[in-house]
Amino acid sequence: MEAKLHNKRPKHLNLFKISQPLPAVVSILHRISGVLLFFPGIPLLLCSLQMLLQSQQSFEALQDFLRNPVIKLMLLFSLWFFLHHLCAGIRHLLLDLHVGIKLTQARAGSKLVLAMGIMLTVLAGLMLW
Repeated sequence: MEAKLHNKRPKHLNLFKISQPLPAVVSILHRISGVLLFFPGIPLLLCSLQMLLQSQQSFEALQDFLRNPVIKLMLLFSLWFFLHHLCAGIRHLLLDLHVGIKLTQARAGSKLVLAMGIMLTVLAGLMLW
């Protein structure tokens, strides 16, 4: 009797050991990038805009802060979050319109989203720095 009950218990699934298909990874990254754009993205953007517009001294302090290579790298990641979220959002809109639903098309669309996000980030990074 106890052996039967023991077999029906839910199993612990280690999500880090389960290999996800590429469309699932892109969808998960879309959600994560959206959350990171919302918080801390929006408060940091508003704080930067306040420093930008407050006074000449705060503007110069913001410029000095943004010259730091670590901050530039963080801004580059934030840019990738935005561009990946944008490309994945367009992909999800197309999926809602029943475009690219077949498995091969969904995989190709996922690869395209990853490639476009990285390529646009690199291009924007080269233009900015």
